[in-house]
Formats: sequence, structure tokens, C-alpha cells
Amino acid sequence: MDRAALADFLRRRREALQPEDVGLPSGARRRAPGLRREEVASLAVMSTDYYTRLEQQRGPQPSVQMLASLARALRLTDDERRYLFQISGHNAPATLSAVTHVAPALLRMMDRLCDTPALILSDLGETLVQNRPAEALFGDASGYTGLARYEIYRWFTDPATRRRYPEYDHARQSRSLVANLRAVHGARGPDSQAGELVRALQKESAEFAELWERHEVAKRFEDHKVLIHPELGEIEVDCQVLFTEDQAQALLVLTAPPRSEGDEKLRLLNVVGQQRFTRA
Repeated sequence: MDRAALADFLRRRREALQPEDVGLPSGARRRAPGLRREEVASLAVMSTDYYTRLEQQRGPQPSVQMLASLARALRLTDDERRYLFQISGHNAPATLSAVTHVAPALLRMMDRLCDTPALILSDLGETLVQNRPAEALFGDASGYTGLARYEIYRWFTDPATRRRYPEYDHARQSRSLVANLRAVHGARGPDSQAGELVRALQKESAEFAELWERHEVAKRFEDHKVLIHPELGEIEVDCQVLFTEDQAQALLVLTAPPRSEGDEKLRLLNVVGQQRFTRA
């Protein structure tokens, strides 16, 4: 681990970013250029003290997970991400999905979406990043670990996950999730994370096992859906999706026609704030 190189690289990348580059308000004029240390720490979901020690060459060797969070917070390119891993004493993962490194282009677009729910998903349905309206609508997804990081696993194992969809839509959502997993499983193979999900769900959910045997394959999002918020009730939204070139990640944006009931409720999300779904 090259502590001096890591400290200098982090500082220079932090100073090269402006608040608006990462979706933060610019606020009053700043004494120093770039983001503040506490802002980078918040974006990377780590303590300010931990990040400060890295910049001061006093910190421990960051884990792969910490480096992935820093790469995301600092909006690093693929080359910069590899360099970050190398100077920190780690081999850079070969693929984006290995450390859920979010595509910078999708992040830049999401940073500009402040008043409507937007989130970036992996091809397996893991929420990589979500803005505040999306947290208010879906709940904060950052606390999930293990296989629970993937929506399809929660859908078939945790009844609370289904509460954000009307009951009449459960069957369609189940088929859609399984068909998407079938597509990813076909591309990655049984030894991948997709294969692990399949094996786990076949043991834990008879519904999943039955749907998996149908061999339906599809990789798409519904254009229109109804979601249920615990305080605002049903919200009709339109779904716009932008994929990366390799379709490994997608930016999902939820909107509603102007002056519609759905549009009014989406605006109210910012007033209501984050409402975590009660877990069974």
C-alpha cells in the first residue's frame, strides 16, 4: 500500500469535484476548492475521521468495499478506479459488478434528478445508488447484506417487500423478476452470483421454483406501474430506463404526468421524507 500516493490521489480528486457534480447544493462561497472531506465521507458512507486519516497517510489499508465506495463517491473513471485499488494494495476487480462500481455516466445523470425518484440498479436488481425521493418511496436499501441485497431474493423470502406493490400485481412482478434472473443466469452461467441466487431461491421458495421451471426469459422494466407508499397510498408512475452499453447497470427514473395525482404524490415524497417499510 502506497499511503502517500493514496492520500495525494484522494485529495486531488476531492478538490477537482464541485458540489453540483455530485448532486449537492453549492451553498455559500467556499474557502477551499472542491468538496469538503465530510462531504466525501458522507457520499462514501464512512466516518469523516476515517476518510481524513486516509488523506493524512494515517489510515489503515482500506478494504475492497471501502475502495468501491470511495470510487463511487469521487465519480472515478474505470482507469482511476483501477489505480485506486492498485495504490491501496489490492488487485482491481475485473468487472464492474464485482464491487458494484457504478457507471460514472449514470451517476452524473442521477445527480441532476433531485425532485423525482431515481435509482441505479445492477442487472441482478441490486440497488447501487438511490436519491432521496427514491429512498422516500422504496426505503433505504443501503443496509441490506448478503443475498438480501437483491430485490428478487427479498421478493420471494421477505413478505414485507411485496407491500409496495398492489396484490393484483404480485404475479406479474414475480414472473418479471424470474425472467430477468433467467436472462442474467444464461449470460453469466451457474457459477456466478446469478447461479447462487437461483440455488438459494429454489430451496427457499416453492413459488420461485415453479416459475423457474417455466424457462421464461426477459430483460426489461414495465413502462407503467402502481407503487404503494405507507403514508401516501397508491402512486401511479411511468418508468424510464437507461442502460449502460453492456446492460450491466440501469438508471431507473419514475415520473408521472404533470398535474396528475401521481405527480402530486411524488412531490409530497420530499415533504413526507423517508419512510422505511416495516420488516416482517
